Amino acid sequence: MQPSGAASDTTRYHNPSGAGIQQRGFLEHVRIAWKMLRKNTRDTVPNGSIPVHELDSTAILRAPDNSIWRFGHSTMLLKLNGQLLLTDPVFSDYASPLQFLGPKRFHVPPAAISELPQIDAVLISHNHYDHLDKRSVQQLRSKTDRFIVPAGLKQQLVQWGIPATAITELQWYEETRFNGVRIVATPARHYSGRSLWDRNRSLWASYCMISPHARVFFSGDSGYFDGFREIGERYGPFDLTLIEAGGYNQMWHDVHMAPAETLQAHLDLRGKFLMPVHNSTFDLSEHVWWEPMEQLLKLAELRGVRISFPQIGEMQDISEPSPGHAWWNSERVHRRQSAAGTTQPSRIQNA
Repeated sequence: MQPSGAASDTTRYHNPSGAGIQQRGFLEHVRIAWKMLRKNTRDTVPNGSIPVHELDSTAILRAPDNSIWRFGHSTMLLKLNGQLLLTDPVFSDYASPLQFLGPKRFHVPPAAISELPQIDAVLISHNHYDHLDKRSVQQLRSKTDRFIVPAGLKQQLVQWGIPATAITELQWYEETRFNGVRIVATPARHYSGRSLWDRNRSLWASYCMISPHARVFFSGDSGYFDGFREIGERYGPFDLTLIEAGGYNQMWHDVHMAPAETLQAHLDLRGKFLMPVHNSTFDLSEHVWWEPMEQLLKLAELRGVRISFPQIGEMQDISEPSPGHAWWNSERVHRRQSAAGTTQPSRIQNA
């Protein structure tokens, strides 16, 4: 029996009832790809250097419980009930099957995988290249013995050398528990596929991470749908929501959210603080790279939503993250004043 919303036949998974997405044929995918290749990239990537706070295993292990760090895009490191959880780990230079072509990262990660302490669980939301990176997964094999993935994705990791015993597959509304932490796979409005031939052969999911002292929601990738309200009713209120805000476009509006929808999803989920993710690392659309933060800052003020914009690698308290400052504005000033053009990303050495 399939869980509610995760109905599938023997080979394909589907979106929740009433949350279907536009089915695009091969020629439509080619048209979109060609348009993206020919787009004007001015301001869709930063010319200056995005600030990155350097991390190492000592700093992470010494951090208090309920800490969180942005590693870039949708890669987040959380410390819940003493357990370290890593979401959608992408540490490679390109979000692409080829490590010389495709969306290139704007900044270095705050720590390399070799510099991380042991990770208690790695959560993967779906198999797109900007969320599931083969090289990162293989490097994490020595750092963790627990990968949590949506249904149908286990075999991919096994092919990459991850032991089957280290992988837990979840359908929507299934859960796993360890050391006082509860992980629930919940619905999302999206799709899966790493080629033209494997579309929707594995599931996609959001996650609820629940400990005795904090509740966190992680959206993975999703278009806006009524399921956020149901998730909020079942598992909320959440201390912190990590919701995608970036890479949106009218051409794929059904599978990614515009900033106003990100904010509404947060309200549906009954979140206390919103920390937008899926931005500031890869150029995946046509909007200027800082637009998601600018729009959400204005929308949050109008709606009375508490929002946090930490710099990459900057530690925050899950229960009370600081609002942060508009760090992308200072980078833009640096960009306009720089006569030398693009500068190399750098890390800020923590005291």
